[in-house]
Amino acid sequence: MSAALKVRQARLPPDVNRILFVRNLPFNISAEEVRRVWIGGVATKALQGDPVSGQMYEIFGKYGAIRQVRVGTSKDSRGTAYVVYEDIYDARTAMEHLNGFNVQNRYLILVYFNPSKRRANANLKAQEDALKATQAKHGVDG
Repeated sequence: MSAALKVRQARLPPDVNRILFVRNLPFNISAEEVRRVWIGGVATKALQGDPVSGQMYEIFGKYGAIRQVRVGTSKDSRGTAYVVYEDIYDARTAMEHLNGFNVQNRYLILVYFNPSKRRANANLKAQEDALKATQAKHGVDG
């Protein structure tokens, strides 16, 4: 049995999925640049001369086919991105190799996207707001 087949048959931890959340990206990478570079997993001719976008494609694209990339553009989400790979094993390989990778003097931080944790945090915020409203209604300091 080949080594690649053994890796594919290995049981993955439950938190592993094909969506990576990337933090600490350089701020000068725009969503449009990344979107044009990653469409179909092939760099477009329009950006061949752009060193930043070309570098980002080289970094994430060499670990597998990329389905989608979403780069944060608002004040709160700048420097972050979601990278969705076609295959869960490609995402795992990228996670293992790119966590802590240096891009333009910034070290990338990668985590697997966990929607249930995000929903739990949103629910906690709603509960805190409801508690504050109830405290204000009854004149209780919290």
